[in-house]
Amino acid sequence: MIGSGIFIVSGGISKQVGAPGWLLVVWIVTGLLTVIGALSYGELAAMMPKAGGQYVYLREAFSPMWGFLYGWTLFLVIQTGTIAAVAVGFARYLGVLVPSVGEEKYLITPKHIFGNYAVSLSTAQLVGVLLIVLLTFMNTRGLKLGKLVQNTFTTAKLAALFGLIVLGIFVGWSSGVVHANFGNLWTVRGSIDDLGGGLTAITAFGLFVGVCVAQTGSLFSADAWNNITFTAGEVKDPKRNIPLSLAFGTMIVITLYLLANVAYLTTLPFEKIQGADRVATDTMNVIFSGRGAIVMAVAIMISTFGCNNGLILAGARAYYAMARDGLFFKSSGRLNHKHVPAWGLVIQGVWAAVLVLPRTIKHDAVGNITGYGNLYGNLLDYVISAALIFYILTIAGIFRLRQTRPNAERPYKAFGYPIVPILYIVGATVILIVLFVYQTATTWPGLIIVLTGIPVYFVWKKLGTPMADEGSMSEAAAEAKGEY
Repeated sequence: MIGSGIFIVSGGISKQVGAPGWLLVVWIVTGLLTVIGALSYGELAAMMPKAGGQYVYLREAFSPMWGFLYGWTLFLVIQTGTIAAVAVGFARYLGVLVPSVGEEKYLITPKHIFGNYAVSLSTAQLVGVLLIVLLTFMNTRGLKLGKLVQNTFTTAKLAALFGLIVLGIFVGWSSGVVHANFGNLWTVRGSIDDLGGGLTAITAFGLFVGVCVAQTGSLFSADAWNNITFTAGEVKDPKRNIPLSLAFGTMIVITLYLLANVAYLTTLPFEKIQGADRVATDTMNVIFSGRGAIVMAVAIMISTFGCNNGLILAGARAYYAMARDGLFFKSSGRLNHKHVPAWGLVIQGVWAAVLVLPRTIKHDAVGNITGYGNLYGNLLDYVISAALIFYILTIAGIFRLRQTRPNAERPYKAFGYPIVPILYIVGATVILIVLFVYQTATTWPGLIIVLTGIPVYFVWKKLGTPMADEGSMSEAAAEAKGEY
């Protein structure tokens, strides 16, 4: 879950909602949705502790097509696009320490391909690709090595985030800033974004829309909480440990995220947060007198390295489950001698590396090229809404499976059923509707990406062949002695 988002996105959120109190509300809403989602997913995880996680839940609750549409979107953009974004994020912050690494320091200058798109290879892109290659290779060497890297960097990035919180609250504390921010907690001020059609957070309805729209940044920062379910076939006592991991993991991270925002608000004036592209770096600059960029660069490099290892490790397990059903490349459904889906890892790594290379072309009012963005950034904007659709469907699957399989073993039952899962469905649906109405440029394309999977599903269904169950993920768990 912890990548670079928590260190960056609060600046953009602050401009969308316009007040310190509403910034915290955005993160509280994200936290409630994430924790409720995790507590609800626990029932499905305990009921079906198989490799593939959410793909399996949608397949069993609704139909193989719904499972495939999720897996297709996961492979096409959600997992691979995030891997690409996090890899280049690592490279950007490496550039703070190594000036020769940068997105505008080209080995191959941007070459126009069509429309507003180009391809290039900068030193930052090269570092991003090499990071994907390294982590993919390491994860093909077996679960023990992947586990070691994940545990090491999870500990390190938790420590880095905790250090930011402690330093921000106890060292960076400014009584003047605290009084200005918390003394006027709900007053909308500073630079606020147009949310569409001239709507801003100044009006009550505009504020409601702003809180919903801001979920794009905060939910993205808190995403990947469901990735542990992909690896269920290799987790010791998954019926117990996956629900616990979902519950406690999300609670810990969301608590740290909320405290990180408190740290920003005790150190920086709200108007400065609104103008910050890298709010955590600005916070550290106050504490370390201009050396904050170096401190945060190291912290974010640790965080993004560990984040990408987890994404790479988990994603291939979903493709493994799809391939076993004959709905993905057959090679992805086989395990190597280290009992891991090596080809699934390789295919995922290749596509993620490809997504690093395309650039979007930016123009000024008269058509002159002013710079280049990243295609994966657009794709990730598109699929936040798509990911919400699948989260809503998966939690709705709990209700459906209670009807269709009332006697199935449920070692853990969704907390607060049916009220708590319904709250998630209602809350996420409201956010989704607002996004589709007010953020059309980034939501409807996401739906189109999902829908492209429908013809692909029927082609794969016709040509693919389900693979016999070989129980080899159980062998992987035994090989790793359950030490995940």
